[in-house]
Amino acid sequence: MRTARGDQDRDGGVESRRETGGTDAPTGPQSGISDPSRSSAPHRNGLTSNAGHASPRPHRGSNGSPPVLATGDVPVPSFTELDADGDAVELVDAHGRRLGGDAAGVGGGDAGPIPDIVIRRLPVYVRTLRALRDRGVASVSSDELADHIGVTAAQIRRDLSYFGKFGKQGKGYDTAFLADAIAGILGLDRQWDVALAGLGNLGRAIARYRGFRASAFDIVALFDRNPDQTGSVVEGIPVLGEDMITETIRARGIRIGIVAVPAASAQAVADAMVAGGVRALLNYAPVVLKVPPHVTVREIDPVSALQSMTYYLGDEDVPD
Repeated sequence: MRTARGDQDRDGGVESRRETGGTDAPTGPQSGISDPSRSSAPHRNGLTSNAGHASPRPHRGSNGSPPVLATGDVPVPSFTELDADGDAVELVDAHGRRLGGDAAGVGGGDAGPIPDIVIRRLPVYVRTLRALRDRGVASVSSDELADHIGVTAAQIRRDLSYFGKFGKQGKGYDTAFLADAIAGILGLDRQWDVALAGLGNLGRAIARYRGFRASAFDIVALFDRNPDQTGSVVEGIPVLGEDMITETIRARGIRIGIVAVPAASAQAVADAMVAGGVRALLNYAPVVLKVPPHVTVREIDPVSALQSMTYYLGDEDVPD
């Protein structure tokens, strides 16, 4: 199962694809997304884009030849794109394979899977770079970016090296270009339809949170098992019964689901979503979901997060 496997970062740390205790989305009526570094969009076979638009998808030939970009009916090899200064930037697909290898004059061979811990840091990079761009900062060094994010400059350079060659010696990174490129890697250059199951206090807070749409996610389907809830309308969306989950998700092509139901029914809801075609689940229920290998899970458990922090609240003296 994908979420149960540990990945090793280049720094030597081992992280699981399953994350607990994060706070990626509202945890109550007054809550907001407080830590985007704990979330990640599903992987996709796409290329980075410096225009903020969906990029062509690479295709691998039947003989194992390198991926090419399909343009009309004519496959045209394309392994780099130009940054803001007109310099070629090496591209990889979303699974870390450098496109073209020696034939393209860049990279070389299969770089292997990208550690999930790296993917989880990318949204923080995007958020920070966009904030700098909006403040009129045209370029930023890895040291400056590290100061804003709270990691080392070496860590940033290692993370970005999985996806291509960005920036120049002595000039740093083009802020707008890098923000758009990383957003493209994460698939944030398009809107993702999302299904939400569970319309209790938490579910309603999630449904009403306006930050999702601005961040490339649009909740378009709501489900609840309570007959008093079904048939009602929340944020302009009709609430359907949980028996409609699979059919509705399949008909609408939804790939992301949010589980905000009690623990006792969470697995059944997750199964119904996966049966409809969901490939990424954000789980608020305090239970470990069992999903097929192709499904990615992120778990949000505020109670467990608080319990993990009390370990550090011993009787030691607090520094003045």
